Amino acid sequence: MGVHTTVQKVLLVGAHLQTPPAAPIGEPPARLTPLIDAVAPAHDAFDARALLYGDRYRSGFWAIYLLSAFAVLCAVLPLALGWDDARHILHPLVGIWTLCEVLVISAVAAIYWLGHRRDWQGQWLRARTTAELINYLPMLAPLVDFTYPNADADWYPRVFDPGQNLRETDDVARLCQRIEPLAREQLRGAWSDPSFAADYARWTMGILEGQKRYHRSVATKQRALLHRVHSLNAWLFGLTALGALAHLAMHTLWLSLVTTFFPALGASLHGALAQSEAYRLSVSSDVLANELQGSIARINECIAAGRPDADSLRKAVESALALILEEHQDWHMLVRPHHLPLG
Repeated sequence: MGVHTTVQKVLLVGAHLQTPPAAPIGEPPARLTPLIDAVAPAHDAFDARALLYGDRYRSGFWAIYLLSAFAVLCAVLPLALGWDDARHILHPLVGIWTLCEVLVISAVAAIYWLGHRRDWQGQWLRARTTAELINYLPMLAPLVDFTYPNADADWYPRVFDPGQNLRETDDVARLCQRIEPLAREQLRGAWSDPSFAADYARWTMGILEGQKRYHRSVATKQRALLHRVHSLNAWLFGLTALGALAHLAMHTLWLSLVTTFFPALGASLHGALAQSEAYRLSVSSDVLANELQGSIARINECIAAGRPDADSLRKAVESALALILEEHQDWHMLVRPHHLPLG
């Protein structure tokens, strides 16, 4: 469990997040099973890589913000404890706090340096994009015209406008080139088989239902996180204000600790939340979930009348995939400008 996951779990203690129940995806059409098996190893490898570097990157910026607040605590606490007074019995140990402050600042610098040198963010974005595109290849395959050879090995530009195609997909193009003979063989005459169209529609709706549930969960979690951090910040800055007012009546170094550390912690939490783009993720995830519901309804209409209309079904699935690609492209552009530096 990464730092960011642990911190968010702590922040959300007591929050009752209502997640929609998981729906079974269902069995894929028999013609697509070999394609699913063929892409599974590559998808699993890139997905594991995305999880690894995504965890490192997000844990990195949460740690930088929170450790920065802890460095302030290390600097002020010896004064509040009175250890800076030469007459205090623990004055010889005051250097421990200085050492802690140096170690914390060194840790912040090390995280920053490692994150940039090893390109945690870039590795995460590339691996996540590749894993997503590979994952949808079996769903995309029936939409590709394999009748004639195509100069573009990547299947996505063959189906979608280039503006919807995500970049950095050389691995996807190579995989498409490798499995295209299998896809051509498996899908020959598939659309003339009514059972394939119906099975393909039901399987696709199951996948889209899973994506809808995932994005509903993301929106719910991000909204709860926003609310909890905003509430916590209100308390921190309220206590800071009380501490500042109390200074007018009494002078104690403990009040200096309150008026120094609490705003530093509040600013750190706010900065980490802004870096994670919680608000924009909650909004975009809600929008996509609603749009996917519309796509599911359109696909369902294609098979509701009995014999599925192949052209309508292809267009409905293509539209749904376009929504997912556009959302992923938006997420990519949202995250890319952020790096580990504060702010």
